[in-house]
Amino acid sequence: MRALFLVILGLLAGVSAFAQEPAEPAAPRSWQSLSPQQQQLLHGFQGNWDSLPPEKQQALTRGSDRWIHMTPEERSGAQERFKTWRALPPEQRQQLRDRWRQFKSLPPDRQQQIRNQFNSFRQMSPERQQALRNQWRNMSPEQRRGALQRGGGAMQRGSVGRPGPRAAPGHPPR
Repeated sequence: MRALFLVILGLLAGVSAFAQEPAEPAAPRSWQSLSPQQQQLLHGFQGNWDSLPPEKQQALTRGSDRWIHMTPEERSGAQERFKTWRALPPEQRQQLRDRWRQFKSLPPDRQQQIRNQFNSFRQMSPERQQALRNQWRNMSPEQRRGALQRGGGAMQRGSVGRPGPRAAPGHPPR
């Protein structure tokens, strides 16, 4: 169980590192500067803490702080998401990392627009979500690009028109 927690903490630290790009290079952090709760959570790193790169120390510190402030329900959800993540093939995990980096490189207003669209999608019925997924899969690459350039609204309104050919097998929607 402790090993699973350390792996989850490492994942939280990695996500945290993507989410917050430091303006300045990270400064090394001493083990003694960690709170007692953080030291307890990160005890597996104590022996080699000083040899970790400052960025890794910072990421682990942020991840442990996030874990400390989570509710039991949030911790349970994090554990489930981690199990799902670990079950993915390495290629798919890399694809998701690449997509996350691409998302983070977008202007803040475009990121917010995508978040809003995603939240709208999540509030739809499962049947409506599946219908939109099917519509996307049946669009040609040109139709997909057009829908993305319009912000995806055309799909929600159903004004895309006649579906084009399906994407080639092995090429998931982008």
